[in-house]
Amino acid sequence: MIDHVTLQVSDVAASRRFYDVVLASLGVAVGPSGENWVGYFGPSGGSFWLIPAERDSDRELHLAFSASDREHVRAFYDAAMATGAGSLHEPRVFPEYHEHYYGAFVRDPDGHNVEAVCHAPED
Repeated sequence: MIDHVTLQVSDVAASRRFYDVVLASLGVAVGPSGENWVGYFGPSGGSFWLIPAERDSDRELHLAFSASDREHVRAFYDAAMATGAGSLHEPRVFPEYHEHYYGAFVRDPDGHNVEAVCHAPED
């Protein structure tokens, strides 16, 4: 159900020191990282990301739901638009993530960034 979650944090290095320890106790491995971000990958799938906070208060949460195919990503987007949600990104391939990353991003009623993503290649 959950593909990945991203938290905006005030100090990526401090948060990484904490999450490196606590997530290791659950069998979660440190994945890709950069100077100011880090990803973690669970033993049964899913990922968790830390990025710098864009502002001091009212930080948005990024939550991505797994979709089994691209049709479901489009259905998610259409359903969100029908509720009056704000569009962040219409369904498309995001090659900056990987060659088959097909996602759609919307704003929920509280302003959170909610996504549906399919990692499979197009049929």
